Amino acid sequence: MMTKRSVLFATVCAAALTATAAQAQTLRWSSAGDGLTLDPHAQNHGPTTTVNRMFYDPLLERDLEMNLVPALATSFEAIDEDTWEFVLREGVTFHDGAAFDSEDVVFSINRARSDTSDFRAYLSTITEVEAVDQYTVRLHTDGPDPILPQWLTSIFMMDSGWAAEHGVEQPQNYAEGEETYAVRNANGTGPYSLVSREQDVRTVAARNDGYWGAEMFPNEIEEIIYTPIASPATRVAALLSGEVDFILNLPLQDQQRVDQTDGVRVLPGLEVRAIFLGLNQSEEDLDSDNVDGANPFADHRVREAMYRAINADAIRDVVMRGQSLPAGMVTSPGVNGYSEELDERLAFDLEQARALMADAGYADGFETTLNCPNDRYTNDEAICQAVVGMLAQIGITVNLVAQPNSVHFAELQQGIQDFYMLGWGVPTFDSEYVFRFLFATREGDLGTWNFTGYSNPEVDQLIADMQVEVNFDARDQIIQQAWEIVNGDIVYLPLHHEPLSWGAADNVEIDVRGNNEPLFKYVTFAE
Repeated sequence: MMTKRSVLFATVCAAALTATAAQAQTLRWSSAGDGLTLDPHAQNHGPTTTVNRMFYDPLLERDLEMNLVPALATSFEAIDEDTWEFVLREGVTFHDGAAFDSEDVVFSINRARSDTSDFRAYLSTITEVEAVDQYTVRLHTDGPDPILPQWLTSIFMMDSGWAAEHGVEQPQNYAEGEETYAVRNANGTGPYSLVSREQDVRTVAARNDGYWGAEMFPNEIEEIIYTPIASPATRVAALLSGEVDFILNLPLQDQQRVDQTDGVRVLPGLEVRAIFLGLNQSEEDLDSDNVDGANPFADHRVREAMYRAINADAIRDVVMRGQSLPAGMVTSPGVNGYSEELDERLAFDLEQARALMADAGYADGFETTLNCPNDRYTNDEAICQAVVGMLAQIGITVNLVAQPNSVHFAELQQGIQDFYMLGWGVPTFDSEYVFRFLFATREGDLGTWNFTGYSNPEVDQLIADMQVEVNFDARDQIIQQAWEIVNGDIVYLPLHHEPLSWGAADNVEIDVRGNNEPLFKYVTFAE
């Protein structure tokens, strides 16, 4: 039986309560790639979540220090081993003036559980969403789910009436290219309301003066103008010239120039995100290579050879300007289950890599294609270019296809990439999130980002165990065992933990967060 746990929130944080609004201003900002859609349940994608969080709120969220704090729910507790109860904030309205209550929570969570939702795996243990009264909701689960509240930080609440009015009761089918009203329009309870949206060009938001947190947060931004700029050089030039006030994805090679320029500064950090390469290891034959009747990626020796041929230290020193942290596992410091021991990489060893290739029957190598985004992760295309050169040293000829992240991820989800780059953040800060999406056998709501075809019944059972174990010491042992197995199987080729680098005008006070997602309602402007 799960021990009853109750977390009551009297305040969001002491600093928020004492904040006073200064003169309202416009914040102009940019990043490498735009959000893919405004439908809050269609795509589990970092830039998409960043854009949508301007307009929508979850029940619970993470503050500047990544602590779990109240949003649309003021308290929650596990009232028995398979029921979580949430008390909702009263007096909240959507941007169109409609009142927020339990009916909207029931609708939103059920919508996020739909087949076309990219967040359905977050909520897979839920069997029923019950409105107890106007401001109380119970989530019934199929057995204990000790980390369900963590999942809810990424589930945005929608107005059920607005969704019905515009025919968007179901999430957009992004993989099929569906266009719905929710793709380019938004009506949330968030700190900003949508003024205009032109995909990949410009999004304008206005401060929501009726926001429930108007007196809890600084809320100094009156208008937000977001302009995605894919070109790193152009993005930096926009910051230096004053065209924008803040940028994500500041190229590492430009940090010194920004630091030496009056009026702007660098905001460094380390993201809770691992960067790695995935390989289709389940198909008998691949269309993307020149090997007939076999799949070289299915051979553990080939995967190990590729791993050992990649010099992560060289990528750190040259491509990443010394700021990345070479990785041996595909999750990062700060995530429950991470350990320095498991994060040790296999040694870079070209001689051993060539021997492994020969032993696998590929002494002369083979040809394949590597798909990479060119506007999603820090120096993503340059990293892939470096990998191409490194794999050539063991006879693997790699044709690099680098594309905008909107194209890259659409193709990846369609299952047409056999060798690809992916980065994985962990909004729950728990390894279960990594295993559920990247290692579980792809079936139903599990393994939805496992494009490798990896399937290990022992790992699947460990994933099931970590999802229900409420003794956290025992749960940590389960997670450790699972990491040892998948590391040994070399499911992915880990590269590094992503460095964070933001750039801002001197008058913009903004805190770097480990999930690479700014919270604009906390932003203040220096006098």
